[in-house]
Amino acid sequence: MSRASGPAAAVGAPLVVRGARLPAVDGGFSGPVDLALAGGRVRSVAPAGRAAAVTDGARTLDADGRLALPGFLDAHVHGAAAVLDDDVQRAMLRQGVTGIVVGQDGVGPAPSPPDAAYDAHRWAGAYFAAIDGEHPTFPGGSVAELLATYDGTTRVNVGYLAPHGTIRYAVLGPEARAATPAELDRMVALLGAALDDGALGMSTGLEYVPAASADEDELVALARVVAARGLPHVSHMRGYEDRAGPAFAELVRIAHAAGVATHVSHYHGPADELLGYVDDARAAGLDVTFDSYPYLRGCSILSMVSLPTWLPIADPDATVAALRDPAVLDRLHREHFPGLVDLWPRVTMAAVPTGAAEDLAWTEGLALPDVAARLGLSPADAAVRLLVATRLRASCVFAQPPTNSPESVRALLRHPAHVGGSDAIYAPLGGGGRPHPRGWGAFARFLAEHVRTLGDWTWHDAATHLSDGPARRFGLADRGTLAPGAVADVALVDPDRVQDEATYERPRVPASGVDDVLVAGVPVLVDGALTDATPGRPLRPGRRPGSGPGRAVHDREAEQRSTA
Repeated sequence: MSRASGPAAAVGAPLVVRGARLPAVDGGFSGPVDLALAGGRVRSVAPAGRAAAVTDGARTLDADGRLALPGFLDAHVHGAAAVLDDDVQRAMLRQGVTGIVVGQDGVGPAPSPPDAAYDAHRWAGAYFAAIDGEHPTFPGGSVAELLATYDGTTRVNVGYLAPHGTIRYAVLGPEARAATPAELDRMVALLGAALDDGALGMSTGLEYVPAASADEDELVALARVVAARGLPHVSHMRGYEDRAGPAFAELVRIAHAAGVATHVSHYHGPADELLGYVDDARAAGLDVTFDSYPYLRGCSILSMVSLPTWLPIADPDATVAALRDPAVLDRLHREHFPGLVDLWPRVTMAAVPTGAAEDLAWTEGLALPDVAARLGLSPADAAVRLLVATRLRASCVFAQPPTNSPESVRALLRHPAHVGGSDAIYAPLGGGGRPHPRGWGAFARFLAEHVRTLGDWTWHDAATHLSDGPARRFGLADRGTLAPGAVADVALVDPDRVQDEATYERPRVPASGVDDVLVAGVPVLVDGALTDATPGRPLRPGRRPGSGPGRAVHDREAEQRSTA
């Protein structure tokens, strides 16, 4: 149990974390140290009892020998709307997560300029309703206006990637074709403005529409805009598993042509093959990193999993109309659904909102073949019925192919190019649905299973992969470390007790073992409960991004030597 004393915390108020330990380079722990925090930053790290004089009269927080780790940065999460919900903030903080990067997979609420040819904000909200939910205070507009909604309104810091699909939709709408030169110029201008507003880079979702229609010329032109700012191109590739080779090769060609740093989202599959691609690219001088999560099941919208891109999936109304057309259904049954026979048994419904046509919320948590049996339909026809009833707003959890094995998960996260990402989906909010448990447990699972149980990482490695590495990837100055001068985002972790508690059957259970968390030196989680403080801020790039966690080791070693 932690013990805090002194006056109520305020942003910038002095605070001393007493008796903490730090992860050492050799895999062990330092002796007890005191962290003196003031002005939202770490002022000193000194042997216990020797905190700097600047902290005279400060509040104190007793660490009682727990590990002090820099707050974790979730490199891939669907939380642009959800992060404003207290329950979601609790889920993040109970894992030690103090910052998130949203705008993933090329779809997000901004930029959506009012003078654009198409309403990108409305489109993104409808298309990704089952993934991102609805932002409660952002009606559309610029990235700067979106980031302002996180300024002092949440306990967690929020960074945003400029989403290529949203930008493309604002210019071309759902058109499934290459952009004209004039349209590409408009996309370049929108991307540049988004980066000026503080976006951390550009995300692409090349399996989603309308991005699936983008050719390499378009992607290279936009990647050059990002590269000129020293920011990364973050990509949901055009395919995974058996399509990972060609998909990764496309990113390599874009990186070579544009000179852009490249980050692959939720990398998964056969590790030997996947890491070979990464190693070859890095050996060729490219700056390539990736994130992954420690589970063998994924989660997405049912339309992406079950429908071909020749349907107008970016337009739910048009797609629903198409799915009611006997000719379209006949084509799907002839050309597409036979290739999904092995997929259907691996699909479990996650969120199935009540639709105008039919209420199928009872299907949440059921495997698709069981849903089909209850409806008296084939799995393919059951999927169509779910999509029509929800206007494509249904989401699902799906088991990945056997090539994504526990051994592959472990090999990927041990690689120096890896950073942690949950790919968390919190929609629907308010406790409904059967979401993937990764939003409540991914980072705790990294610590409990891959540090304490399996030894894939030391605690020092965990800080590198989950804090310093992602901070470097996105150019976040003074984050990801507890060195003097760093922003004072601190998680106190009980190394013997930290544990993910969420399961596929009970996915919304918060993790245990992280009971006290500070953001900018302000307690936001105390004894496992949220405080009223909301010191979270938008995350904007403040230095040229590094190449991820590999480079961070030497800097951390210097830090440990200076505080040991």
